[in-house]
Amino acid sequence: MKNIFFKKKSYLKTNDIYLSLNKKKQKINHIIKDIKDLENATSKDISFFHSVKYLNLLKKTKCKLVITNSKFKKIIPRNIKIIEVSNVLLAVSKITSLFYPNALNDNFDANVNKVSKKKFPTLIFGKNVLIGNKVEIGQNCSIGHNTIIESNVKIGNNCNIGSNVIIKNTIIGNNTNILDGAIIGKKGFGFYPDKLKNIRYPHVGMVIIGQNVEIGCNNTIDRGSLNNTFIGDGTFLDNQVHIAHNVKIGKNCIITGQVGFAGSSSIGNGVMIGGQTGISGHINVGDNVQIGGGSGVIKNIPSNSKVMGYPARSIRNFLKESKIND
Repeated sequence: MKNIFFKKKSYLKTNDIYLSLNKKKQKINHIIKDIKDLENATSKDISFFHSVKYLNLLKKTKCKLVITNSKFKKIIPRNIKIIEVSNVLLAVSKITSLFYPNALNDNFDANVNKVSKKKFPTLIFGKNVLIGNKVEIGQNCSIGHNTIIESNVKIGNNCNIGSNVIIKNTIIGNNTNILDGAIIGKKGFGFYPDKLKNIRYPHVGMVIIGQNVEIGCNNTIDRGSLNNTFIGDGTFLDNQVHIAHNVKIGKNCIITGQVGFAGSSSIGNGVMIGGQTGISGHINVGDNVQIGGGSGVIKNIPSNSKVMGYPARSIRNFLKESKIND
C-alpha cells in the first residue's frame, strides 16, 4: 500500500547510503528505491537483518542489499550484498531519515481547519472539530467535540468518532466506532539507547483499521515503523489499551481494558485477552487463543490454546500450580 502520509525521496544511490554510514564509495553506484523490512523489500530496496528470529524471512526475501553486522555475515545468502555495520538499528535509523527527511517530526498538523458542511454534507459534527487537507470521510459519519483529523486520513462510511480524539497517518474502514480520547497514528516508542543519548528512528508506517471495529476510550495506537500497524475487521478494544508500532491484530478479537502490546507482536483471529495482560514484542499468538487477565505473554502461543499467569502457560497448569481449586 502506497504511503500517503510521508514525503519520500524518489530514490537514493548506494554511495549516498555508504557515505551516511561513514563508509567508502563503491565503484558501482546502484539506485535504491526505498528501505523496507525483509518481507516487503523488492530487488530495488535496501533491508536489514539483526536477529535470527527473521531467518525464514531472510531466506525468502527479494532484497539484494542488506544491512547486518559481523555476527550474521555467514548466514546471509550469497545472492545478497552486505553492508556491514556495528549497530544495525542505528544504521537503519540513518538510512530511513535519508529517504524520509521529515518523518521524525510528529508535531501538530498546521493545515487543519474547521470542518466544512459543504465539503462533508452528511457528516454530523460537534464544536471545534478540525479537519486537515485531503481528508476523506464517507457517508453518514459523526465526529464529536474537539476532535482533530489530520491531513490525508481516510475514514469509511457509517463511522462514529468520539470527542477529544486525534487521528493521523490512519486509514479506517466502514462501520467503525472510535470512542472519546483515543489517539491513533502517533509515532511509536522506537529508539536506539546510545551511551550518551537516546536516538530516535523515524516511523513512516500507517495504522490500518478494518471494518466493524470498536476502539475504546483513551486507546493509543502507534503507527508502524517501516511496516504498518493493523487491526482486523470486527475486533473490539476496551478502554485504555495500548498498541505499539507494527502490531498486527486479527479479525474478531476481544481485547479488554489496560492490555498492552509491545512492538511487532502478532495476534491471530478470534483471540480473547483479559484485562491488564502484557504481550511482549515480536511474539506470535495463534488463532482462537484465550489469555486470562493479568498474564504476561513472553513466548509464542499456538492456536486454540488457553493460557494464564506470568509467564503465561496453560490454564490447567496455572490453576494446579496456584492451588486455586483447593
